[in-house]
Amino acid sequence: AQIASVRLPSATMESMNELGFYTLAGAPRSPRALLDEVRDAEALGLGSAFVSERWNIKEACTLSGAVGAVSTRLGIATAATNHNTRHPAVTASFATTMHRLTGGRFALGLGRGIEILFRVYGIPKITTAQVEDFAGLMRRLWRGETILGHDGPAGRYPVLRLDPDFDEAIPLLWTAFGPRSLALGGRVFDAVVLHTFFSDETLARCVAAVKRAAEEAGRDPASVRVWSCFATVGDHLDPALRLKKTVGRLATYLQGYGDLLVKTNRWDPAVLARFRADPFVASFRSAFDDKATTEQLERVAELLPDEWLAAAATGSPEQCAQKILGQFDLGADAVILHGASPCELAPIVEAYRAIRPAGRFDRLPANPAGPLLAR
Repeated sequence: AQIASVRLPSATMESMNELGFYTLAGAPRSPRALLDEVRDAEALGLGSAFVSERWNIKEACTLSGAVGAVSTRLGIATAATNHNTRHPAVTASFATTMHRLTGGRFALGLGRGIEILFRVYGIPKITTAQVEDFAGLMRRLWRGETILGHDGPAGRYPVLRLDPDFDEAIPLLWTAFGPRSLALGGRVFDAVVLHTFFSDETLARCVAAVKRAAEEAGRDPASVRVWSCFATVGDHLDPALRLKKTVGRLATYLQGYGDLLVKTNRWDPAVLARFRADPFVASFRSAFDDKATTEQLERVAELLPDEWLAAAATGSPEQCAQKILGQFDLGADAVILHGASPCELAPIVEAYRAIRPAGRFDRLPANPAGPLLAR
């Protein structure tokens, strides 16, 4: 068994809009697992479901619609899809459909994507200017504008139009990593999702960068919600599964964009160089969190410093809950419990609810990028 003595509540719990989860974490065998995950999440009282995108069985539009269809109060966000893999009118229409399907619980989340994958697929690299231009197009289309002769960083379009009767307030969310992305999030977006395996110092620094950029742009920093993406892997899970969700996940990130992760965390680049130079790592052609065996992950673990793996909620459910609460003390507005399903998270969420500060998160709406509620 992967989970020991996990019991979901028999009745739906009060929503904790400061907590979210990623549906279909890792490399699922079937997207149908999402349906039970969403029901479990609402029963537990998790606030938001985040939808990541891999180009296999995790296409973001389809999965978002499924979350919306089987939920009644979960916030929903793509975190993330890319602005340049669909026509702007298609993306704007997708977001509007989700907005109305869910009664305003949806946020369109964008990201830069994985550069090496874009290069292999022949997709142009995403730039900051493109994303800022695209965000402006989305908001104009959602206001019912007809856009004629657009020629900007996001592309050239003779006509862009959805419906002149539209006046939709759909929040925009941005997944941020480096300094330019953090500044863009604070300047343009309604919420920012940070990356997994950020150290405490990195989290505090990145939150401050987003808030500072918002203030410099004349915005209320409190209006830009910053989500910590916090790997949450409790000791109640099977040891082999924990290894996959910690060592396997971090190693996979180091495969895809290790330089950026190491630079952002101000970790030692020599350790990354040794990791990459290891003959086994260099010859492994799949994602570690998908294809590596337990024995292989144990070998990879020897290459990763404890400091790097410590940027996660691990230990007993009570210890995990305390670490989650610590993310708020470091400046995060909300926390994604990353890398585990709601069923796997159940003991941790129960422990967190027992220490949750009363009234602290009352202004957070269900929408993960929506405006703060009135006092």
